[in-house]
Order: sequence, then C-alpha cells, then structure tokens
Amino acid sequence: MTTPDAQPATDLHALLLAAARSGDAGHFDELRQALTGPASAGATIAPAWQRFFAAGGEALWADLPHRAERVRRRIHEDGASHNIHGREGAAARDWPLELLPLLVGSEDWRRIEAGVLQRARLLNAVLADVYGEQRLLSQGQLPASLVLAHPQYLRPLHGCRPPGGVFLHLLAVDLARGPDGGWWVVGQRCQAPSGLGYLLENRLIVAQQFPEAFRELGVQRLGAALQSFMQGLMRLSPAGERSHVALLTPGPLSETYFEQAFLARHLGLSLVEAGDLTVRGDQLFLKTLHGLERIHVLLRRVDDEYLDPLELRPDSTLGVPGLLQALRTGGVVLANAPGAGWLESPGLAAFWPGVCEALLGEPLQLPAATAWWCGEAAVWQRCREQLADYVLAPSFPASDCTQSFTPQLLAGLDAAALAEVARRVEADPAAHTLLARLRPAETPVWRAGALEPRPAVLRVYAMADGLGGWQLLPGGLARVASRGEGGADAWLSMREGSASADCWVQTEGPVDRSSLLPRPLTAAELTQMQRRVSSHAAENLFWLGRYTERAENSLRLARLSLETLAAVQRNAAPPELLQMLARLCHQQGLLAQPLPAETGAQAFEQQLIHSLGVLDGAHSVAWNLQALARAGQALRERLSGEHWQLISELGEQFRQQLAAALQSGTAEPLADVLAVLNRAATQLAAITGAQTDRMTRDDGWRLLSVGRQIERLDFLSGALALGLEHGLSEQDEGFALLLGLFDSLITYRARFQARRERLPLLQLLVLDGDNPRSLAWVARTLRERLLKLARHEQAWAESAVAALPRPEQCPLESLSDPAVLASLLRDCGSEARALSLAISRRFFAHVGVHDHRVWQ
Repeated sequence: MTTPDAQPATDLHALLLAAARSGDAGHFDELRQALTGPASAGATIAPAWQRFFAAGGEALWADLPHRAERVRRRIHEDGASHNIHGREGAAARDWPLELLPLLVGSEDWRRIEAGVLQRARLLNAVLADVYGEQRLLSQGQLPASLVLAHPQYLRPLHGCRPPGGVFLHLLAVDLARGPDGGWWVVGQRCQAPSGLGYLLENRLIVAQQFPEAFRELGVQRLGAALQSFMQGLMRLSPAGERSHVALLTPGPLSETYFEQAFLARHLGLSLVEAGDLTVRGDQLFLKTLHGLERIHVLLRRVDDEYLDPLELRPDSTLGVPGLLQALRTGGVVLANAPGAGWLESPGLAAFWPGVCEALLGEPLQLPAATAWWCGEAAVWQRCREQLADYVLAPSFPASDCTQSFTPQLLAGLDAAALAEVARRVEADPAAHTLLARLRPAETPVWRAGALEPRPAVLRVYAMADGLGGWQLLPGGLARVASRGEGGADAWLSMREGSASADCWVQTEGPVDRSSLLPRPLTAAELTQMQRRVSSHAAENLFWLGRYTERAENSLRLARLSLETLAAVQRNAAPPELLQMLARLCHQQGLLAQPLPAETGAQAFEQQLIHSLGVLDGAHSVAWNLQALARAGQALRERLSGEHWQLISELGEQFRQQLAAALQSGTAEPLADVLAVLNRAATQLAAITGAQTDRMTRDDGWRLLSVGRQIERLDFLSGALALGLEHGLSEQDEGFALLLGLFDSLITYRARFQARRERLPLLQLLVLDGDNPRSLAWVARTLRERLLKLARHEQAWAESAVAALPRPEQCPLESLSDPAVLASLLRDCGSEARALSLAISRRFFAHVGVHDHRVWQ
C-alpha cells in the first residue's frame, strides 16, 4: 500500500489514520468506533476496517480510484436510476452508490435483529387490533384522534382479516446509531416499502469490488432470506408453490421504477401495472397475450389510497377496481395489506413502549428517537419554550383534510422565527410532532485519497415467513449524506442528493450460501414454462416495434429529403420532386403544416430542419425517438442493458447534437445536420440489430416484429403510391429517391446495374420475396408471425389476416396497369391499419360486452 500522498508506508494502521479525516463533534465515528470529539483524538481504527483494507493487499489503496470508476460505470451500464420529480417533470439520474460499505458487527446485528423482529410482531398485532376489536383505542393506549384522523387509516378495511392474519409481509425500519453507540429507530415504512431492489443492486456491485474483504469479514449473504420471503408469501396462498406472484408497479414514471423492475427480475416475479390486472369473481387475474391468468399473490408498490378506485380514491389510474373485495374474500394475498400507512406517523413514537407492554407483555427492545406529539395539550405546553431543541415534523401526510410539510430543523432560528413556528403549531397542534435531535453516526466514504466521515441512516427489512413469524434480511440499504447535509440529522433524502451504500453484516458462524432458486425443476415442468407477456407489456412491445420502424422511416425520409432539396438548389434535380416530398413529409409528421405550392427549395429545407427536433409536433424525428424511449422504459425488465442504453441515449443525443449543429455558425449547416441524421441512423441500426439478433423469439418478440411490419407496410406502400402518382419512376433523381425510401438502392444496382426501368423497380419493391423491404416480403412475414403469435386462436388469426393483400400472387405484368397497382398499394396501407386496430382490441383489452359491470 501507499499513503494518500504517494509515500510508502509499512504500517496499515498508520496509513488509515493518516487518510481518515475528522468528523463533526458529537457523532459516533464508525471508522474508529468512538464518539467524535476531543476525547477521540487518540482513537484507533476499528478492527473490522483494518481487516477490510488488509484483505485487499498492498495495491488496494492505489486501486480505489479505478474501483470507484468501475462502480460508476456499472451503475450506468445497468441503467440503475432514480427518477426525481420536480416542477419540470421527472428526470432520471444515475443511482448514487458509494464505493465503501457500511460495516455492522455481529453483536450489533443481534441487537438490531431482536428489536426489529419484535417491532414487526408488535405492528402486525396493532393492525389486527385497530382493524378488529380496537381495544388499544378504547383503553387510550393509542390516541384515537391521531389514528382515526390519519388519512391512511382505511375504514373500508375494518373487520377485514387478511390470509393468515398477516398484515405486514415486508416492513422497512430506518435506524441510526446515536452518539452513545446504540441503534435508534428513526422511522418505519409499512405501506409499500421501497429500496429492496436497490439493496440487491448495491450488493452485486460493491461485493465484486472487494471480494477478498467480503470473504475475510464473513459477510452474510442475502439469498436464503429472500428465498424464505418468497416461500412465506406462497405459504399464505392456497396454490402454495404453484402460486403466481406479481409485483404491482405505478409505472415507469415512479421514482423507484428501476428497482421495482430489478427486484421483479431478480425474484422471478411478473412486473405488472394496474392496466394489466382485472378482478373477476373476487379473484385477481393478469391480462396476458393469450387470455387471463390467475394471480395469487400481489406484492405491491402502489400506495394505499390508489389501490382500488371503487372504494378508495375514485380518480386513481394506478389501482384495480374490486381489489379490496378480492382481499376480503381471500381471493388474493396482498403484500402489504392496505391500511398500514398510519403506523408511519412520527407522532406515534412515544406510544409504542406502552403498546408493546399491553399487546406483547414485554418491554420495547429497540428505542425510537424521542418524539412529542403536539396534539396532547400538556406535551405542547411543556415543549413550546424549548423549540430550538427539536426538529418539527408533520404528523400526517398531505390529504384533503390534513396538511404536511418538509421537516424543519429549528436550531438556529431567531426569536421571531420561533414565535412564528409556535403560531403555526397552535393553529393545528395535531398536525405537528416535535422530534429530539439525533445526530446519526458517520460512516467513511472514499474521496480523492481520503476517508471522509458522512452521516448515515440504515434501512433494514423484516419479512414474514408465512408461519406467524418474521426474519430480518441480513443486510440493508444505507443512505449517506452529501457534504452539506451534516446538520440534517436523520432526515437524509435521496431526492436532495444523498447517496446509498451497501451494508455488510458480519457473522460469527458459517456464511449461508443458499440460492434464491427453489427446488430444481423437472423436465416436464421445464417444457411447460413459458415467459408470460402481460397485455401492458404486449402493447408496449407492439409500439416499441412500431416506433422503431417509424423512427427509422422518418430519419431516412428526412435525410433523403434534405439531400434532394440540396440537389434541387444546385439545379441537379427537377423541382417537381418538391411537391411529392412536401406531401410525404407532411403525411409522416415531419412538417406540421402542408407547404404552399409556391414554396421554394430553400424555404422547404429551413422548415424541415427546424421541425426535426420539435417535441410537440405530430411525429417529428425527435418526437419519434422520444416515443421509442418511453415504450422502451416501460419494458426495462425485458430489454438487455445494452439495448435499453442505446434507446435511452439516442433521443437526448440527437437533440443535443442537432442543437449544436444549428448553432455552430458554420458555412455549411446542412452538412452538419446531415451528419447528425447519419449518426442517429447508425445508432438506430444498432437498436434494430439488438431486436433482431439479441431478443428471444417468444411471443413478445413476435408482437414487436408484427408492429414493425405493420408500420413498414403502411409507410412503404404509401410512399410508393405517392411517388408513382408524381411520376418519380420516370426521372433519374425520382427513381433513386424511391429506391432510397425502400433502402434498396444497393440491391437494385447490384442486380440491374444502371438500368432505370419501371418493371425491374416494381419487381424489387413489390414482388421480391427475398427483399425484406418489398411489400410481398413484409406482408408475408406479417401474416406468418401473426398466425404463429395467435396460434391458440387460429380462427381469429386467419380471419384477421384474410384481407391482407398477397402481392407475391400478382403477376408482374398486371402491375403495369396503374389502376391495379394503385389498388394494391391502397389495400396494403388500409389493411395494415385495420390489422393494427384488430390486434389492439384482441390482445390489449380482454374486455367484451359481458365484462362491463356498469352499463351506459
């Protein structure tokens, strides 16, 4: 090892002491396992951290910058992101992950485990009481005005007992190590706890950077606990191990959509949105490409109020009508059961010790940070004179009848500001809770050759085992403050720039090497297993194919149009081409308005270039690329990392490069714009290559391909009809333009050399069964793939493709008749559009007249 200033060192401990910067006074220092302050000046580096760095050998310190870069690159390659919602909409940023983990010793973990598992038992018992006999409320153990006034106390669920009596299947508890070295609860998440997918991503990445330290410290693995969690969910279902388990997501705009998709993929769950689901006969079903499939267990990431528009929030588009009734009748296991959100109120913290004694007959093991609910008059009167000692937090989330706000640190406010705070509290005491300041322990992060201390909060997860007990996942998700957050105490927020860190739990016994995989599958089971394609995924795959083809067509049309317009201005092409190109560009959305007949080539060129990057146009190039990215984002769990990266980067790069080309001030701006179009076309070719060569040929891929062929048939038939109408086949430049639109110029020249004849042109573009751009090839491929896709509904599929033209059956001589050719081209476009509508009705809705419960 070398020291941070590149001087050799023989003593590891001295090296670490030299690299370790001092933290804020009054915080527990995880690196030194001591309270930061004058008394810690002579503190030594904790043995666990010495073992961590010693395991990497002498080259570790010099390699830390490279490992940090590998973490950053892996995050980007995986597409790990966190969506930040602001005034300008949602913006995805790479998931922030620190290089060094948070180390938790086995003795500390035993105390955490005992306390968190007790809390899980306690909270589940509280929910059973409050939605049942309500003894806690009638006896004053819990204040009714804090519980029943909470917007997340759900009256429709009173008397509902979920399967197995398990309300909480997954509980997240936020912990902070206080100045005394002990662990304190600073929050709990009971509705739909987030972060489990990020935890897995963090572990997979960080453990690979320090494999020697991971083994040396005896870090417990996660597989056994996650496998037990999945088994616990299925134990509560009558279908047992054959249960179909799905994860309900709010959709791609959710802040944590990446981790939801990652978790679903890692655990083998179906990732579904509300539109994928329907309740029939008080049972929950998934709408798939081939009909309805029963869902037995739904692990949900949608908040309570949005779950069922029939009984909760009527304007919700994130929930499933009838879901609560399916829960009541035992038709589905819902994890977590709705109605637990009120447990998250900080105003309840002071009541948990008494409630624990009342329900469990034992003292609360893991203390919570001191909190005082201002709804109790005596509490408020006692605390109002010491406001500067507290953090002011909301008792309730925002709703139609409650107010919320960002937690506010009151220390440092002047007398006037504190008086204003007091007036706010007195106006609505129940809405406010005072929290004692708790300075979280500081964990080391690596920064430019030094170990900097940063405040950290640890989220751990208790999971029900389906047998009446819970277990704690041996790890956690740490939130680490940015440099400016030292005074924020335990209120660390990923939205405000905090980073994450992996949590390594050390074990004194053997490391459990269990896999997430259940028992081995038999040969018979393997042959029956096929990947489900939900209706929502099917629709997005269909449109992913269409937008890929549409983007490719618009790029090719824009490039050919600009090249032709440049030729017209040089008098190298007949001006008659302008009218045809203007009509085609308008039809394809490249021009928002049709151009007047007198528009010159230069004005046409300027309008076309201006429209390329417009996002609010009909179907500009930029708009098509954005639509492609949105469809791809909804399919993250089905696309490879490289495929998604290509899609997600293309639109933004195109807009940036186009803006730079238009602002470059060069003498040849057209050349710069054409270069941007060519680069985008190259990237799009890589995307189509990934779709063609790197996606499994399952029904999802067939639907994507069908979407592409529908779009291709419609575009090519329309372009050829318009070109022939304007006599392009009779002009050298028009002849080349038609071949360019069909991307068949090289093929034509290789086969027919310099001939410019109508019949060879039509043979290649209409009848050639080997040319993937000919109408015959496209129509035949579309027919074959739809028939295979809908093989379970053969009668419908044959009916759907019956009207689709068969250009290959047309004699070449008959195409010499303009009326015959015009009819064929017109039928190709109209039948392609009709087939698109039939597919949407058949595969994406699954609703017939008899399925409607409300008649209009």
